[in-house]
Amino acid sequence: MSLINTEIKPFKATAYHNGKFVDVTEASLKGKWSVLVFYPADFTFVCPTELEDLADHYAEFQKLGVEIYSVSTDTHFSHKAWHDTSDAISKVNYPMLADPTHVLANNFGVLIEEEGIALRGTFVINPEGQIKVLEIHDNGIGRDASELMRKVKAAQYIAAHPGEVCPAKWEEGAKTLTPSLDLVGKI
Repeated sequence: MSLINTEIKPFKATAYHNGKFVDVTEASLKGKWSVLVFYPADFTFVCPTELEDLADHYAEFQKLGVEIYSVSTDTHFSHKAWHDTSDAISKVNYPMLADPTHVLANNFGVLIEEEGIALRGTFVINPEGQIKVLEIHDNGIGRDASELMRKVKAAQYIAAHPGEVCPAKWEEGAKTLTPSLDLVGKI
C-alpha cells in the first residue's frame, strides 16, 4: 500500500539542531511543509554530499516555508560528532533527526532490517501532515536538492490551485493543466 496521501504516524525523536539537542514529534511537522530525507548512516560517502547539497539550498527551502529534516538510524550524539568534524556536514542548519529505535524508518517503510539502516527515502509532507511526494531508492544513488525543490514547488502549487496539475518538467511559473473531458487525447 502506498503512503501517498496518508497521514504521518506518531513519533518522538531527538535531533541535533543549531548546536542543541531538541525533541521533534509528528506535531512539529504540522502547520508547515516539511521534507524528511532518510539516509543510511553518518560518516559515510554519498550521505555527506546529499546533506551538503540540501544545506546549500536550505535558505531557498525556508523561503518556501519548508523545513528540512535529515534522518538516519544513528544517535543524536553521532550527528553532533559528524557535524563537528565534517566540513560538508558543518554547513547543515536544519534538524538532523536520530532514529536509533527505527520507529521513523519503519513508519516510512525505509528500514533495511538486517542492516539496521535506512534506504534513501525522501518524503514531502503538507501542513496537514499528509505525505504528498515520496521517493525511495538504492543507497548507492545520491539525490539532487534542486529536483526536490521542483517537486516541493509543484506540490505546493497543486495544493493552492485545486483542479490543476503540473506536467512533466514543470517549473514554477510554467503552464499547468486543468484535466477535463476536452483535454482527452489532445496532449
